Amino acid sequence: MNSNVKTNRLINEKSPYLLQHAYNPVNWYPWDEEAFEKAKQEDKPIFLSIGYSTCHWCHVMERESFEDDEVAEVLNKYFISIKVDREERPDIDSIYMNFCQAMTGSGGWPMTIIMTPDKKPFIAGTYYPKHSMHGRIGIIELLNKVNEKWKSNKDDLINSSEEILEFMKTNIVASEQGNLDMEDIENAFNLLKNSFDPEYGGFGKAPKFPTPHNLNFLLRYYKVKGDESALEVVEKTLESMYKGGIFDHIGYGFARYSVDEKWLVPHFEKMLYDNALLAVAYIEAYQITKRDLYKEIAEKIFEFIEREMTSEEGGFYSAIDADSEGVEGKFYLFDHSEISEQLGLEDSELFAHYYDITYDGNFEGKNIPNLIITGLPNMDTNSVLQERLRACIKKLYTYRNKRVYPHKDDKILTSWNGLMIGALALGGRVFKDDKYIERAERSANFILENLIDREGRLLARYRDGETKYKAYLEDYAYLVHGLIELYQSTFKMEYLEKAIKLNQDMLDLFWDDNEGGLFIYGKDSEQLVLQHKEIYDGAQPSGNSVASLNLIRLSKILEDPSLEEKSKAILKAFGGNVKNTVIGHSYLLMSCLFNIVSTQEIVILGNKNDSDTQEMIDKVNDNFTPFTTVVLSNNSEEELNVIPRLKDYKKVEDKTTAYICKNFTCNDPTADVEQFSGLLKD
Repeated sequence: MNSNVKTNRLINEKSPYLLQHAYNPVNWYPWDEEAFEKAKQEDKPIFLSIGYSTCHWCHVMERESFEDDEVAEVLNKYFISIKVDREERPDIDSIYMNFCQAMTGSGGWPMTIIMTPDKKPFIAGTYYPKHSMHGRIGIIELLNKVNEKWKSNKDDLINSSEEILEFMKTNIVASEQGNLDMEDIENAFNLLKNSFDPEYGGFGKAPKFPTPHNLNFLLRYYKVKGDESALEVVEKTLESMYKGGIFDHIGYGFARYSVDEKWLVPHFEKMLYDNALLAVAYIEAYQITKRDLYKEIAEKIFEFIEREMTSEEGGFYSAIDADSEGVEGKFYLFDHSEISEQLGLEDSELFAHYYDITYDGNFEGKNIPNLIITGLPNMDTNSVLQERLRACIKKLYTYRNKRVYPHKDDKILTSWNGLMIGALALGGRVFKDDKYIERAERSANFILENLIDREGRLLARYRDGETKYKAYLEDYAYLVHGLIELYQSTFKMEYLEKAIKLNQDMLDLFWDDNEGGLFIYGKDSEQLVLQHKEIYDGAQPSGNSVASLNLIRLSKILEDPSLEEKSKAILKAFGGNVKNTVIGHSYLLMSCLFNIVSTQEIVILGNKNDSDTQEMIDKVNDNFTPFTTVVLSNNSEEELNVIPRLKDYKKVEDKTTAYICKNFTCNDPTADVEQFSGLLKD
C-alpha cells in the first residue's frame, strides 16, 4: 500500500481488494451510480478494472500503473475509473469476462474493460504494462489512443459497443436446448481419459488445474460402469497432486494450480473453494478404496482450514495471497541451510531426502518441499518414519510462521462457505468424526444468522461486521448443497427446512420462465447490460450445475416430482451447449447421471442415538453411494410437517427399521442390520 495519506473513495469500502487500492493516486470509484452519473455529466468513458485481493498479476499492475502518478494523471483526466472485486460482484465479473473472452480469445485477472457511461464495453483485456513491451500495448498508450478516438469519433466507439452487445446476446450467452443421455456421459469419459497425463496425473499439459469435479464425475462413472480405468485416472491424479508442491506439505492445504506438468511449482495462492472441492474428491476416493492416505489428505485440508481460514464466529475466509513482501511464493520456500538449522543433522537429512530439499534448490535457487521423486510407499506403511517426518514438519511450520505472512482475504462469502460446509459435513459422516460436522454447523449457523436480511433475502458477503450484496445464484446453490450435506450428516430437520426454503427462493428469483435455467443474478438485483446464465464448470462448478444436482437430491428426499422436473429442465435448457463441449460441464453431467441411473432412497425409522440406528447409518456412509438419499425419522411432528409421507412408514416390532426403495419400488422393511447391509446397492 502506498504511504501517501491521500485516499480515494475506495477507503470507505470493506472489500480487501478495494482497500488495497484506496491509496492509489487514481481517483477510483466503487461500482455505484455516482460513478456512472459522473461519466455521463463529464462525457467520459469508463475505465473498469476487475480483480481480487490475492491475485498476483493484479498486484503487479497496481505497482506498475495504479500507484504511478503518470498513469493516474491520464486516467483522472480522461476517464472515470471504477474498481470491482470479482469475488463480491461475480455478476459484473461474469458479464465482462464473457465480453473479454469473446473479444480477445482469452481472459483472466486483472481484467481491464473500457466502456461507455451506459456500461457497454468497446475494449477488453487483462494485464497491461505501463509502457508497450513484448508486443503488448502499454496502458498509457492505450488510454491516450482511446481518449483521442473518444474526442474525434465517439460515435464509432458507441456503435462498436452496441454491436458487441448484440453479438454477445445472440452468440455467446444464448443457451441451446438439447436432451442429455448416456452417450454424452460416455463422450465426457473418453475425452477425459484421452487428455489424461499417465505420467503425472491430471489432464492436458501445463499449467495444470485440479478441477476436482472432473474427478468426482469419473468416480460416479466408475460406480455406474465399473470401468477400472476411470478409478485409475482419479487415483493417479489425487496422488500426484498431493506429492507435488501444489500441496503445502508444511502448512497443508492446496494452492490454486501448478505452473508445470509435475505439479511441482504452484501459483502459491490458496482459495477456500479449491480446498473444499478437493477435500470432497479425496473423501469420495477414500470411500471407494479405503486407502488411509486419502483420508489423511482430506484431514490435512480440514486442519489447514481450521487453523488458517476460520473466523472466531465460525465463518470461513476466502483466500491467502501468493505474495509476501512483494514476492510470489516467498513465504513458502526454503534454503537447504534453513532446514539444517531448524532440524539438526539427522532429521534434516531425512527430511531433505523425502521432500526434495537440495543445496541448489528445485525452484529458482530455493526449495519447494514435495514428494515427487521419493513417492509415497514407505510413508503409507512406516509409522515410525511418519512420526519423525511429522515432527520435522511441525518445527518447520513454527519456523515459517515467523516470516511475514501473506495477505489473507478475510471476507466471508456465502457461496464458498456453502462448499466448505458440504465438504466438512461429508468428511464428518464418512470419517465418523463429529468435530468436522460441528465446524460445518458453526459456519452454516453463522451464515443463516448473519447473511439473511429482514425480508429473508440471502446476502453474498460479510466482512468486518457488514453484510452486503444480494446473493447470486452460486450463493443459493452452494449453500443449499452444504445444507443438504449437513442434513445427511446430522438428520436435523432445521437444515433440511432451510435448504427447501432457500431452494424455492432461488427458483423464484433466478428462474428463466421463457427458456429454462437460472440467471446469474436475481430479478430483484441490479440489472446489468446482460441478463445471462452461466453453465461452464470451471475452477468452480456453475450455479446451474449445482442447482440441478440439489434439485434431484431434494426431490428424492421429499418425494417431490416437481423438483425432479426442474432439475431435468436445467439439463435440457443447456443440453445443446453441453453436447458441443462436454468437457467443462462435468458437474452438470453428475446431475445428468443422477437423473438417468438407478437411484436409491432409504428411510430409517429410529432414534439417532440408538446403536442399531447408528449402525445402519454407518453401513450407508461406509460405501460410496452418490445416487442414494437417506431420511431418518423418529415420527416427530416437525418431520411429518416437512416430509408428510413419513407417516406411512411403520417400525417392525418397534425396532429401528429401514425401507429401501429403488426405481419406485420398495423392499420389505427390515429391522435386521445385516439384512439391511445386504440390500444396500447403488
